[in-house]
Amino acid sequence: MKLFLAPMEGVVDWVMRDTLTRIGGIDQCVTEFLRVTDRLHPEMVFYKNCPELKTGSRTRWGTPVFVQLLGGQAEPLAINAQRAAKLGALGIDLNFGCPAKTVNRHDGGASLLKSCDRVHTIVKTVRDAVPAHVPVTAKIRLGFDDPTKCIEIAQAVEEAGATWLTVHCRTKTDGYKPPAYWEWIPRIKENVKMKIIANGEIWNVADFYRCVEVTQCEDYMVGRGVMSNPYIFRQIKQSLHDQEVEEMNWARAKALLPQFFESSTLYINDYFAVSRTKQWMKALSLKNQEAKSVFDEIKVLKKPVEFREKLEFICQ
Repeated sequence: MKLFLAPMEGVVDWVMRDTLTRIGGIDQCVTEFLRVTDRLHPEMVFYKNCPELKTGSRTRWGTPVFVQLLGGQAEPLAINAQRAAKLGALGIDLNFGCPAKTVNRHDGGASLLKSCDRVHTIVKTVRDAVPAHVPVTAKIRLGFDDPTKCIEIAQAVEEAGATWLTVHCRTKTDGYKPPAYWEWIPRIKENVKMKIIANGEIWNVADFYRCVEVTQCEDYMVGRGVMSNPYIFRQIKQSLHDQEVEEMNWARAKALLPQFFESSTLYINDYFAVSRTKQWMKALSLKNQEAKSVFDEIKVLKKPVEFREKLEFICQ
């Protein structure tokens, strides 16, 4: 059984992938989406989106990373997939699941789920464009506004030659409102033979086992759950191997933050680091009252020097 880190836009950049895969338990990563319109991105854009291309398409801790592309035009997606493969990407993932209004208005993400033919054309064109040994995968939602479409969409993805399909178990119009409708996964599996990866509302080990019971999938993807509990992947793996499951607490989580801040500073700049560290601390505070108290105290700080000093004091 493999566990995948979800490609959350604006969250799971190189620094976050590096931080989380260092903890352990993650078998596969996917980059934030690279938006494709009508042109071929230069190599520097791919390296910025996925610095791991310079290290065998793996994080420093050995975890494979696929490059995710998003767009509505098959040919531009195909030529960008070719370039990613030539640069060493271990796989190409196609985003048909992003629910963001801006993305959907510009013919990307979940808006493509309105047309199974377009999904099929994009997947097939990309599949035909890259070497056979490079996996081409897709990530979808259950549909745009009608979950009954998920079976037809999955069939289109399979017929186009995708290696596997990740299903976020909500429609676009559901957004991120709970619950995730895991019960659609068995219905999809009855109609396709390719591997299905279940995604949505896995916040802890107990949620994981409930998802396993309902979906009976081989592999699983976790997104927002890891932002509130960065040890969730390791905890799941410990449970699967009948080991004692380590407790996740604020003391363990906050120890990750200073290095995360410094790495984000090196990756972009210190103002970016302040923003991303606050973002992560807010996510941590959703499930931990102690983290919430700290976040309420530090969120008002805007100057990087003040923020760094306060962060170091809190985390010492």
